[in-house]
Amino acid sequence: MPQPTIALSMPRLGLYGGAEGFGWRLAETLAACGHRVSFLCARAEGRLPGGVTPVEFGRPPLGRAVKNLWFAWAVENHLRKQAYDVVIGLGRTWNQDILRVGGGPQDIFNRLTLAAHGEGMCRLGKRLRRTLSPSAAVIRWMEARQFDTPANPAQRVVCVSHLVRDWLLEAHPALDPAQVSVVYNRPDLSRFAPLDPQRRAELRSGLGLADGDTVVCTAGTNFALKGVGTLIRALALLPNNFSIAVAGGRHPDAWIALARSLGVESRVRFAGKVDDMPGFYGAADIFALPTYYDACSNAVLEALACGLPAISSSRNGSAVFVDPKLILPDPGDAETLARLIRDAAATTTSPQDRPPFHWPDDQPNGLNPYIDMVEELIRKKRGRP
Repeated sequence: MPQPTIALSMPRLGLYGGAEGFGWRLAETLAACGHRVSFLCARAEGRLPGGVTPVEFGRPPLGRAVKNLWFAWAVENHLRKQAYDVVIGLGRTWNQDILRVGGGPQDIFNRLTLAAHGEGMCRLGKRLRRTLSPSAAVIRWMEARQFDTPANPAQRVVCVSHLVRDWLLEAHPALDPAQVSVVYNRPDLSRFAPLDPQRRAELRSGLGLADGDTVVCTAGTNFALKGVGTLIRALALLPNNFSIAVAGGRHPDAWIALARSLGVESRVRFAGKVDDMPGFYGAADIFALPTYYDACSNAVLEALACGLPAISSSRNGSAVFVDPKLILPDPGDAETLARLIRDAAATTTSPQDRPPFHWPDDQPNGLNPYIDMVEELIRKKRGRP
């Protein structure tokens, strides 16, 4: 039999970013399984996955709306000319056998995240910009074509959490629930694990932390969406030995100003892009993500794997793995968040003394379910049992 051909499509091929990292690893794993793998992208960055051929389309130097349409059209045009045994869509494309939904419906995202953008005129301005945005209109139309009138009616839709599946079925009731499954993200448990006590002590000493200091860490690129403002307001309600460390993101000036206005600027550290995330988690005591919207936060899973008690809002798909007593119902509620942080601090032990994180047996996760789906589709298309 000829070597099976697989195509994955996503605007960017690279390792930076949760969705991008997943696509990179899936492509490399499929190639290692003996398939001929092409990655359809606008651009490829950095190290390429082994055995994978990038097919770069480029992108016009125009706005986001045009870029989204251009890439979807480029993928569609390529697939008309080049046949593959299996096509996996990892973004807003239309003609695929497997579509991974790593975000969620645009309208539900807009509704749940509006409160992250302040009050009064700030919130009204955000609502107007979203309403009038050409990009939002294009994304809404593209979603309808993906889910309401798919080019491939037999496409399998795979959501990254049960929460995303619920949101998707709410927004697109024409979808057949039987065609929508769930496969959770899975952290690399060989990389994300509790640090040994000596390494943890070295990292904390380098940061000037004393034994009695309690560090609450968080991670994300969009500070407003991730609830960093709520976390800073909660810090102002906590004793002086509590501090915050924030990984990721850019331009923290507004959040530094908020911390200054609350008198806690010296207790907030913005670390920027962090290369050693296991070390970042390992030097902390608690992880908190009061997010307004997260399909399935990888950071929560990584922190749990590193032995930290994790606090998450109920609007995060990976909150299903968090202790129910540490789930924040309202991501804007700083008082409740402060209480949850106190509770976590009162019950926590050293990371190395906690049992290792084990993935629940009843939750499909990682890459293997996708490999199984690909193998099944290849057998069906080739008429094999």
